[in-house]
Amino acid sequence: MPESLAYAAQSATSPLAPFSIDRRSPGPTDVALDILYCGVCHSDLHTARDEWGGTVYPCVPGHEIVGRVTSVGNKVSKFKVGELVGVGCMVDSCQHCKPCADGLEQYCDNGFTGTYNGPEQSGGGNTYGGYANQLVVRESFVLRIAHDEKQLAAVAPLLCAGITTYSPLKQWGVGPGHKVGIVGLGGLGHMGVKIAAAMGAEVVLFTTSAGKRDDALRLGASAVVVSKNADEMAAHAGSFDFILNTVAAPHNLDAFLVLLKLDGTMTRGGAPASPHPSPGVFNLIMKRRRLAGSLIGGIRETQDMLDFCAEHGIVSDIEMIRMDEIEEAYARMLKSDVKYRFVIDMASLKQAA
Repeated sequence: MPESLAYAAQSATSPLAPFSIDRRSPGPTDVALDILYCGVCHSDLHTARDEWGGTVYPCVPGHEIVGRVTSVGNKVSKFKVGELVGVGCMVDSCQHCKPCADGLEQYCDNGFTGTYNGPEQSGGGNTYGGYANQLVVRESFVLRIAHDEKQLAAVAPLLCAGITTYSPLKQWGVGPGHKVGIVGLGGLGHMGVKIAAAMGAEVVLFTTSAGKRDDALRLGASAVVVSKNADEMAAHAGSFDFILNTVAAPHNLDAFLVLLKLDGTMTRGGAPASPHPSPGVFNLIMKRRRLAGSLIGGIRETQDMLDFCAEHGIVSDIEMIRMDEIEEAYARMLKSDVKYRFVIDMASLKQAA
């Protein structure tokens, strides 16, 4: 393929700037696409700034990708030129371990290949993500989009924020008759509220900001609790079947564990740059409560999520930005100044480059 235009970080301290990358030529099982929109995930910032360690530079972030197929390999059967498709957080895995066989590629025993900053399965090269105008991906990691094309930009965050919330809600059987808490109303949390409500659960939103009450109710919550208010928190003690905690900053997990009923589960979604304070053991053992983790979702489940969201009319609430506004977007994201996901219009990349 010809050189692709991209935006990259050259170090942990340098701002993202124009960069050219060489995408591989499509092979027999590959799908090539023009990237139309790319969501901005907090993981992009963590990786670009090397806050989790292990970033290989230059780094081209972006794993909430939607675009249009431009070519397919001669062994590709599921996609055709011109179709709208998505690519999420993974572009490959070993394909032969048990998790891969079970459709859980994100838990690949040999390590999945991230859409960016991931070692390729063959050759060991480093992957470049969706802050670019083109992408080549093996067919089995490409996803079909059933939403209307007019919604395409708002579909992009579903490829990470959507599946990161959908997967634990499905794993723990959320549905009618369940009382579900969502902690945090950000990029992940607002998707969690929408999806849990669409699954038929009673949804309570926990937030530190009383100003988010109206938005939470609009998105599908039946109640809002300001987590800094001890009386509001105490009123829900021991009443939740499931809590999805999406906050990507260290905080006191015990304050939410005590809200779970017998055999209730709290699952962690967002990953902080530094650890949470360790929760107390007695809050777990006295009610057989569980503190769990969840990592995005496999390809099969991600397709299920996209189909579920299309059926229920669910997309992300977004703010569109140009590619050259990414540093400003990162700064605003750190201040939680976005409702609720930035999405880059990749048509702006050519001007920015």
